[in-house]
Amino acid sequence: MSTEQHKIGSGFGAHSTADDVLTGIDLSGRTALVTGGYSGLGLETTRALARAGAHVVVPARRPATAEEALRGIAGTEAWQLELSDLESVRAFADRFLETGRALDIVINNAGVMACPETRVGPGWEAHFAINHLGHFALVNRLRPALAPGGARVVSVASSGHFLSDIRWDDLHFRAGYDRWLAYAQSKTANALFALHLDTLGADSGVHAFALHPGSILTPLQRHIPRDEQIAQGWITADGTPANGFKTPAQGAATAVWAATSPLLVDGHGGAYCQDCDIAEPATTDDMLIGGVKPWAVDPAAAARLWELSSELTKLDAFS
Repeated sequence: MSTEQHKIGSGFGAHSTADDVLTGIDLSGRTALVTGGYSGLGLETTRALARAGAHVVVPARRPATAEEALRGIAGTEAWQLELSDLESVRAFADRFLETGRALDIVINNAGVMACPETRVGPGWEAHFAINHLGHFALVNRLRPALAPGGARVVSVASSGHFLSDIRWDDLHFRAGYDRWLAYAQSKTANALFALHLDTLGADSGVHAFALHPGSILTPLQRHIPRDEQIAQGWITADGTPANGFKTPAQGAATAVWAATSPLLVDGHGGAYCQDCDIAEPATTDDMLIGGVKPWAVDPAAAARLWELSSELTKLDAFS
């Protein structure tokens, strides 16, 4: 990691939108990839990048639904991808590489939250497989397309990482499933992935960042009953988001900032970001306040997770 976790004075904050952070930035001629970029934060991210001139490829588990959501957004296209299926990842990457296009921005946005116990592939726990391993495989497969000297890979993590380090002795919850710890572990993995990817890719100009987008109500919460959301204090009885929650446009801002900000050109690779700036170390357990816990920015853990992920997916295009 080449940066410390301290704010750098970006000029933006929690209320900034994705369009705000792209003011004055021209992405014409650039190609971006946003997984899940047809719903919730991903859709807002796609819209903002496209408005700034980027051509946006949207890998989608439901391409017909994606095409409908992207209708009217110029410069976008939806392609089939199932992150829980490594053969689908391979097919997607092969198809993209055949186009000969370079990728300037990759935003690993798609994911699941607090879903019922689900096994995919060779029995992998779904959060870890989809949120982390699928994206790990995708970026490694797309390595030849990453624009030399300037590609950025951005992973949408979460303050949910507060709840769990990597469970090295039971990654896949074979000794008992907890949906929130499963989600939390995958978000820690997202941060560690960015940290080590930047370490490996920096010499060739590939930089990586992770981020907490803030608390936002989107389809990501589809597995969480309304009564539970009220009990958690996320919404009021009439469905109004609680104080401190962002709009989707505000929630997309930090990913877009990490993908494009000129302030991150040198010396800040691998950083975990929040509110359109580099996040400070967490000083409380309050996830609304946020920050980053030490286990999510541990270089040794990041290297260990990379090696483990490589063993599981049989991929490593960077080491």
